[in-house]
Amino acid sequence: MIRLSIRSLRLKDTSVLWTMLMHAAHESDLVTVKATPDLARYVEGWGRAGDLGVVAKQANKAVGAAWVRLWSEGNRGYGHVSDEVPELAIAVIPEVRGQGIGSALLENLLSMASAQFPAISLSIRADNPALRLYERNGFLPVEGTEVTNRAGGVSFSMIYQF
Repeated sequence: MIRLSIRSLRLKDTSVLWTMLMHAAHESDLVTVKATPDLARYVEGWGRAGDLGVVAKQANKAVGAAWVRLWSEGNRGYGHVSDEVPELAIAVIPEVRGQGIGSALLENLLSMASAQFPAISLSIRADNPALRLYERNGFLPVEGTEVTNRAGGVSFSMIYQF
């Protein structure tokens, strides 16, 4: 296992969140992510009520992050299931995937979030290999949430109940 440190996200970590959002959204550049309102909402204004997250660092470089945000019916993320349930975003940079970093991030975030929220939701592409990570950790599909995503494939929501 690689040497890894995980800590809570801070307000000054916004640049890390933008980079991780780029990876989570399967985009190749930050300009596209920041110019796409449905994506940018996952980072813009970071630090508001309900924002909670962790960052993984290796040799002082951010290699992954997991964070949740609360949404309202009028301002929804892709995986919104209710106004009381925050939505998860998570990413690990490609060069260190498959080394347990995503699992460590998710475990830390779930531990932190359990004291504040009744559940956590997420949206995932049906062909995303991370689907196995969520299933192993107790996330369940939300029936009736299948949609055609930005890439033309199928995405659906999942939920983890505390």
